[in-house]
Amino acid sequence: SRNAILEGIMTLRDRGTTVVYTSHYMEEVEQICDRILIMDHGRHLALGTAEELKLMIDTGERITVETLDLTPATLEQVDALPAVIAATYDGQQLDIRCRRGETNLIDILGVLERSGTNIGHLTSRPPSLNDVFLELTGTALRD
Repeated sequence: SRNAILEGIMTLRDRGTTVVYTSHYMEEVEQICDRILIMDHGRHLALGTAEELKLMIDTGERITVETLDLTPATLEQVDALPAVIAATYDGQQLDIRCRRGETNLIDILGVLERSGTNIGHLTSRPPSLNDVFLELTGTALRD
């Protein structure tokens, strides 16, 4: 029934109806809305399209690397890269938050290759509306 409701909202939108949609589910918001207003505790923080909002924040892509042999020295080298905001390693997965940049993934892979780090699975994802909310408010989305 949730999908039917969302489809109905998108049909209304596509017919030119203005729809005000309130949600904490940013994936839905991005799918449904042409313009997005982010509020926190009743304060207007940002307004724009999903892409405009994503360009407002410093956070770029998030890179995740599965590896079992990352050394503390290699983690320090990754963390020292100019575009890296934060790099954390839990013994199995390296999580890296980067600023926007053209060569982030290449730079990180270069450090890992030079250190001899074995790479399992690797993902890179662009910033999300959740990232926008987090950076604008300093807190995660609340239900």
